Amino acid sequence: MSVQILAEYIEYLEVEKGLAQNTIEAYRRDLSEFWDFCIAKGIEDLENVSRNNISIYILFLHDNKYSASSIMRKIASLRGFFKWLCANGYCKSDPSLTIEQPKLPKRLPKVISVKEIEEILNQNLTAMQRVIVELLYGCGLRVSELTELKISDINIKAKYLQCIGKGSKERIIPLGRQAIAALKKYLPVREFIIKKFSINDNHLFVSESGRDITRQDVYNFVHEQGEKIHKTISPHTLRHSFATHLIENGADLRIVQELLGHSDVSTTQLYTHISKKRLKEVYFAINR
Repeated sequence: MSVQILAEYIEYLEVEKGLAQNTIEAYRRDLSEFWDFCIAKGIEDLENVSRNNISIYILFLHDNKYSASSIMRKIASLRGFFKWLCANGYCKSDPSLTIEQPKLPKRLPKVISVKEIEEILNQNLTAMQRVIVELLYGCGLRVSELTELKISDINIKAKYLQCIGKGSKERIIPLGRQAIAALKKYLPVREFIIKKFSINDNHLFVSESGRDITRQDVYNFVHEQGEKIHKTISPHTLRHSFATHLIENGADLRIVQELLGHSDVSTTQLYTHISKKRLKEVYFAINR
């Protein structure tokens, strides 16, 4: 596989498919690892890659203790790549067409209760930290969506924000009363930091040192808050809790799908299973 072909494919993912940079880097890494494997097996031409080669590669991944989710992603990377190769005349046939995906164990996302959310919000949070919790939980944002928010994405007067989700899809999310109150307290703090460091930055979240906050900053902060309530949580836990609490309170599944930015409602349906599981837990706790 030439560097040029891989570069063309990466450009296709970025420009035509509009994938997020993290997703593109995962594809690049997956394809490079597969090609290294092929080279080690004496395969130096994409046309010579067979279904059997891919099957052996998958066995290699299993033997090296890769998780089912990682193997699924790598297979998806190969399928997308070979489909593009065939469409662009680089390959005559697609060796990945009949490769079977491993079955993932069904695991329900971890959620925390409304009371635990309140415990976090009752901590001595900075103005920015309070907004982070309100937007992760109150709007169900992904961490990447949160860190990429711009000032122009927030409309306090109209009580909504807009964000760019997976596949560069834009969605509008209502802002609740507490989120608006937190934003009103944070924005003057942000303005002070911007002026203090004389920086021209459109990102909503700017740290006290004058830099944009990163995904890792948010992960570390949320993890610390989890320790205070004796739970191991991540930003996605707050997103899962947002969806679960909405459904528990009677929200329509399609509305929750829109708020979360899910392309398929079957992904959102997972939260109905969480609600049923939590209902059973409460019932049996009362009726012991």
